[in-house]
Amino acid sequence: MGFALVAVPALVLVLGPAEGVVLANCAAGAISLAGLAGGWRRVRLSAMVPLVVASACTVPAGAWVAARLPEPVLLMVMGGLVSAAVLLVMRGARVPALRGVRGALAAGAAGGFMNSSAGVGGPPVSLYALNAGWTVREFVPNAQFYGVVVNVFSVAANGVPHFGTPVWVLVIVAMVAGASIGNALAKRVPERRARLLVLGLALAGGLTTMAKGVQGL
Repeated sequence: MGFALVAVPALVLVLGPAEGVVLANCAAGAISLAGLAGGWRRVRLSAMVPLVVASACTVPAGAWVAARLPEPVLLMVMGGLVSAAVLLVMRGARVPALRGVRGALAAGAAGGFMNSSAGVGGPPVSLYALNAGWTVREFVPNAQFYGVVVNVFSVAANGVPHFGTPVWVLVIVAMVAGASIGNALAKRVPERRARLLVLGLALAGGLTTMAKGVQGL
């Protein structure tokens, strides 16, 4: 989720809304799959079914809306969604409606729409887990499972970026380098400080993307 929040605004500013979101979907799906490799046994499939089913229903709607909005408006929407998602995660909002099966359906639907339209489908699931009382140990593998599934849906709806081999190699090298640096820093940087840094970067990126959309109107 941190990857998507930080990377989406930057990718959208560099590549444009369409290519930026699809590349973020591909990369986030790959990262989730790599993380899931060591924790798939802790996935609660019964709890994930309503989340996944709901996201499958709204991913096409998000892709449809994103494909039809003018680029400045889409930038404003994406920047606004990222900024709002960051603020909600920072606040740790308690929403009684986000509990039980109905809460899972609502979070899955919101996550699917946001993922295919703006590349950030994780925050609604994070808020659902918070309100459902999940521990971090429970949340991580289930969030990674959801990340794999919703990003597969999103790539299927939006298509694969049309990049040449050199660009794909650069993307893969950058992801591996980032993961290696992150793993090294994880032992030295306090979790709270790292969390604030990620959320701060994401918020700055979201606000910048929104401002660029306003300028383009």
